[in-house]
Amino acid sequence: MDNRAIGVYDSGIGGTTVFKDLNKLLENENYIYFGDTKNLPYGTKSKEELLAISSSIFDFFAKKNVKAVVMACNTTSSMVYDEIKSRYDYEVYPIIQIAAKCIAPRYNGKMGVLATIGTVGSNKYKQALLKNNKNLEVFQQACPDWVKIVESGDYTSKKNLEIIEKCLRPLIEKGCKNIILGCTHYPYLTQVLTQMSEGKVNFINPSMDFTKFIKEDLTRKNFLSEKRLYEPEFFVSSNPEAFKIASKGFYELDKLPQLVIL
Repeated sequence: MDNRAIGVYDSGIGGTTVFKDLNKLLENENYIYFGDTKNLPYGTKSKEELLAISSSIFDFFAKKNVKAVVMACNTTSSMVYDEIKSRYDYEVYPIIQIAAKCIAPRYNGKMGVLATIGTVGSNKYKQALLKNNKNLEVFQQACPDWVKIVESGDYTSKKNLEIIEKCLRPLIEKGCKNIILGCTHYPYLTQVLTQMSEGKVNFINPSMDFTKFIKEDLTRKNFLSEKRLYEPEFFVSSNPEAFKIASKGFYELDKLPQLVIL
């Protein structure tokens, strides 16, 4: 058994969509969540910028003596995981590589992926899906403004609905009946997306597949915690108040996250 914490990180509140499932599946675990609200959005940043940012976050978790880090961020999973994974002596779980392996075998035909500019540009989601199922035809669509919309909490203004619909429409027009929400912020928009597609599209939140894999892997390696020693700790790099308010859609914090500058 290993009672050390599991680190979870994202550019902001998006990672709470993963943390919610992880906390439910592994309720005895201790967690440290870091939301890099100062540097969001990640989707338009260069690989060099993301590597520097991720290295600082991974160093933060190393100082916290975690046993694993969950990359609850598709953009960094796609752009820096390969370079950063072997630099640390704890387990590292990237969402794209794991989720795609779990999701791909269950589907055939046209598969859509909604993601950030960085994730789409890396082509990692498409590559991972096709690697695990040659019968898929994968279409990707970048949604550069969606993270900011989710962080703002305003999903229903006319302006934001038009922005959301503009990115969704191309995949619907291509005939995609199954669409992966390839950014952990996007499940916050599931209800809006379902209404826009008139309920004719299956929007896939990769979180449960991802967290089930993590549970199985920690179990296999005998890394599970014997008991929870403290309640989940939340840290942000800016604006704790905004994080607490915006994250209510998936996980309601009972107190403000701690502010830490890396």
